Amino acid sequence: MRAELVVIGAGPAGLAASLAAAARGTRVVLVDAATETGGQFYRQPAAGLRAGRPEALHHRWRTWERLRDGLAASSVRVLTDHHVWCVERTSVGFTVHALLGPEQEEPAEVHARAVLLATGGYEHVLPFPGWTLPGVVTAGGAQAMLKGALAVPGRRAVVAGTGPLLLPVATGLAAAGVEVVALVESTGPGRLARRGRALAGKLPEGAGYAARLLRHRVPVLARHTVVRAHGDDRLTGVTVAALDTDGRVRPGTERQLPCDTLAVGHGMLPHTDLAEGLGCGLDGLAVAVDAEQRTDVPGVWAAGESTGIGGAALALAEGHIAGCSAAAHLRGTAPGPAPAALKARTRLRRSAAALDAAYAPPAHWPEQVTDDTVVCRCEAVTAGAVRDALGLGAGDERTVKLLTRAGMGWCQGRMCQAAVAGLTGCPPTPSRRPLARPVPLGVLARQHTQEELS
Repeated sequence: MRAELVVIGAGPAGLAASLAAAARGTRVVLVDAATETGGQFYRQPAAGLRAGRPEALHHRWRTWERLRDGLAASSVRVLTDHHVWCVERTSVGFTVHALLGPEQEEPAEVHARAVLLATGGYEHVLPFPGWTLPGVVTAGGAQAMLKGALAVPGRRAVVAGTGPLLLPVATGLAAAGVEVVALVESTGPGRLARRGRALAGKLPEGAGYAARLLRHRVPVLARHTVVRAHGDDRLTGVTVAALDTDGRVRPGTERQLPCDTLAVGHGMLPHTDLAEGLGCGLDGLAVAVDAEQRTDVPGVWAAGESTGIGGAALALAEGHIAGCSAAAHLRGTAPGPAPAALKARTRLRRSAAALDAAYAPPAHWPEQVTDDTVVCRCEAVTAGAVRDALGLGAGDERTVKLLTRAGMGWCQGRMCQAAVAGLTGCPPTPSRRPLARPVPLGVLARQHTQEELS
């Protein structure tokens, strides 16, 4: 299949980019791994569930309706169930390599003159004793079950960690009939108050969530953290404790909360695998872009969470700017994004930076991780093994990986990389991978044979 622009990722950024580019006469192909467009933010219940009021599970439903209807009326070619594992630069543009369907065994290719990466982000979860017990899920995982399957992970839940995502998760579970025992947030109100000016635009949204928490009688334990999850075959409760101003557990403040579900998260991290594979430069852990959302690789744009975690509204603004810019460069004209999108991006980036600073995980969380705590689930590497590697002279994540296999498993370090970095005292570093997801050897062999024949 051929197109002028291929957009990878059908969340808010990818949808906005596709519509903006198509409206300017660009032939766009939109590729996504899910069976429906919308991404995590606009995840929809399966049609077979016949949800009567799906809008009850969503924030900014009218925006989703506008995007959905606009996509249906546009010329954008949508390819769902396409799992992209590599984007290859060619002499005439780019080839996007994907695997089809849930089994991900059949290959597919899209050829385009330009690529726009809207690959989103993934959850950041820091380990603690008991976090591998059945019943412990990520906050985003609990939200995905609720939005996509109209299911709840349990009947009595604790929502814990840090970050804005905890609010919709706690209120969503409570509205679905789950008894939310507590919302345990490691950030204190003072850290948010100190950034009040930058967060002024978020006040109505925050007030709405606060009202819902009160309506459902959900206790909020600010400046607290989960110390340990309890249970044998599955989760039976958690121990939480208060934190001091330095982020250390205050002795004597521990208390146990019975529950069968713990939804935990410590923010989000950008998905940068495809960008790194193309050789795009990074700004910290995010894809670096200019004022038009262009990367430093000609013909490649990026927008949304991959360029820095900022939420759906920022992703929509960045996606619109990127789509306008890509369309203009493909046509050889001057880019013309709406001034409103440029102003919104500036304002929303300021808010995102304030939220990122306010919701930083507790500085001393590694002190609560016991040596027998599994850090890398894929390879069953414990915190003790990571600390032993430090004793053998390891001074960075890569050496720890070589000595312990932490990060060599199925997820390729996505779940454990930040934890390993924290335990070693090293800042997280991006890992450039030639493949963004596992690929059957038969697919690679077939591709190599086709290249030899061509």
